[in-house]
Amino acid sequence: MAKPVFSFEVFPPKKTMGIDVVYNTLDELKELHPDFISVTYGAGGSENSSNTLNIANRIEKVCGVESVVHLPCINMTKEDASKVLEEFKAAGVKNILALRGDRIPDRPPLNDFPHASDLISFIKEWDKDNQFKIYAACYPEMHPESQNVIADVNALKIKQDAGAQSFLSQLFFDNEKFYRFTERARLAGVNVPLEAGIMPATNKKSIERMVSLTNAELPAKFTKMMARYQDNPEAIRDAGIAYAIDQIVDLVTNGVEGIHLYTMNNSYVARRINEAVRSLFC
Repeated sequence: MAKPVFSFEVFPPKKTMGIDVVYNTLDELKELHPDFISVTYGAGGSENSSNTLNIANRIEKVCGVESVVHLPCINMTKEDASKVLEEFKAAGVKNILALRGDRIPDRPPLNDFPHASDLISFIKEWDKDNQFKIYAACYPEMHPESQNVIADVNALKIKQDAGAQSFLSQLFFDNEKFYRFTERARLAGVNVPLEAGIMPATNKKSIERMVSLTNAELPAKFTKMMARYQDNPEAIRDAGIAYAIDQIVDLVTNGVEGIHLYTMNNSYVARRINEAVRSLFC
């Protein structure tokens, strides 16, 4: 059995945060020797391509680690997408996570790419020399807008058929949800890697926000942990790290093809988890 992939995600700085903060995080993450580091295109769908490319360049050139660049398409025309792909190509980007992206309040979406699969097809057609490896997103507890699990897994198969070569999952806190999702995907003919997205619950407010944007269900074990330690920042951080470690050990034991750790730009948390699980990936 091939060893599972272990990777991290970072995001560009907010306006109140200098990019050096992210660079410092990357300098620490590189010491953990991940298989790749993904970088978002801007939180909440905001346009932040220059910072994204600067960070991707840092990941590749300074850290010596492969980068995966997120590309949301909901507010892009085909002309916009062509320009961005030209920028990616010129910058030496080799891996793209093709996403529909978040809807932005008071900003109607454009119609060139109604779904991530439309962007994937566009990239495959545009990329004549096959420079890009295309990743796509998957949702162990269904995409929030899916009608049912059948429609959700069918959408996954459409992304694969359009050209997606690997999937990174949305966060989840109940591994059984991921196992059932994987079984449905395989039965539907999805045969590319499904990598599990894990977000350590180190801050009650950030977890509540992320859960509100997804279909992630909080198991009783998790909610008891949050309730008990919510007034003790250090305790909830340590408990959240321990919970994530338990998830990862169980997933790797059961043959998961990869773990994608949502670091929230927190290298301390990533390092603690790496120390506990790194031997599982050797």
